[in-house]
Amino acid sequence: MASNTEKMSYSAGEAKGQAQQEKASGMMDRAADAAQSAKESVQEAGGQIKAKAQGAVESVKDATGMNKSN
Repeated sequence: MASNTEKMSYSAGEAKGQAQQEKASGMMDRAADAAQSAKESVQEAGGQIKAKAQGAVESVKDATGMNKSN
């Protein structure tokens, strides 16, 4: 039969393990949030680059007369 000291030690170990698991879970959540934020930033930057490139294409067409309708 386990003594009170052994039971308390076991309970303390369980609590420590649970705290570490919760800490790791929180870190994973923060990492996932950071990854999502980075993805959104990259998508936004890509959209801005695409819009600027399209504007440049239209400017070249205008300058060369390729954008005139018949």
